[in-house]
Amino acid sequence: MISIKTDLTPEEQQQKDLERLERMRPMDDDLMRELFRNNIPLAQLVLRIITGMNDLVITSEETQYDLEHLLGARSLCLDVFATDSLERKFNLEIQRSDRGASPKRARYHSSAIDVEFLKAKQDFSKLPITYVIFITENDVRGANRPIYIFDRQDTVTGEPFGDDEHIIFVNGAYNNPDDTSDLAKLIHDFACSNDEDMYFDLMAESTHYYKKTEKGVSHMCKLMEEMRNDEKMQEKLRTAIRMLADGALTYEQIAKFTLLPSEKIEELAAQLSSITA
Repeated sequence: MISIKTDLTPEEQQQKDLERLERMRPMDDDLMRELFRNNIPLAQLVLRIITGMNDLVITSEETQYDLEHLLGARSLCLDVFATDSLERKFNLEIQRSDRGASPKRARYHSSAIDVEFLKAKQDFSKLPITYVIFITENDVRGANRPIYIFDRQDTVTGEPFGDDEHIIFVNGAYNNPDDTSDLAKLIHDFACSNDEDMYFDLMAESTHYYKKTEKGVSHMCKLMEEMRNDEKMQEKLRTAIRMLADGALTYEQIAKFTLLPSEKIEELAAQLSSITA
């Protein structure tokens, strides 16, 4: 009889997680969010370099900031969201997939921030100055520049439109040995897996904590486990929805095959029924 092994032992999974953590860079979403979590000094350093505003002072910063206030609209979870002393809003996103770095996605991020921070009956002049910044794994704009900055302007005269909306793409693939600017060094650090090879102390210190200290490594391993469990649950839910749509099995059979509670199957069925009604 052929035995098929489908799951790793806890020890094997832990070793796999440690190997994955060793390869992680600030360019990877999972590590990036932890590096910036409650880390205003690091956010301030990165935003100063990217925007060129050396006097920028960040007053608040949050990772995984949820924007989901428009009924029926697509929600967003921002990687890093910060506000400075002048109430300007900064959204910093890691985009490893070229598809995730489309101009229209940047536009949607900017629009969602506008909706979030203009209250009912407020004048449009109260809209904040916004910066949506995508750090991309590849050179999605194709001009081999370290940074691309987009502002609206009159296409004839070049006069700024003045809507205070700014979109910036940072080219994570930029590699010019002759470029010794802080921006080039920052791009290097985002792509670096070893804190000892990083230029900026704040980035190196945070990376070292999560990759090489006992507490930091334990936190990252726990985070990866939670993400796996969440993905397994999402896959079970997707399977249950497909089975319900097919209609060939009873709720009890679907619960048995997916290992979901019968109450959850009934809840999914009700949601599916309301959508198709």
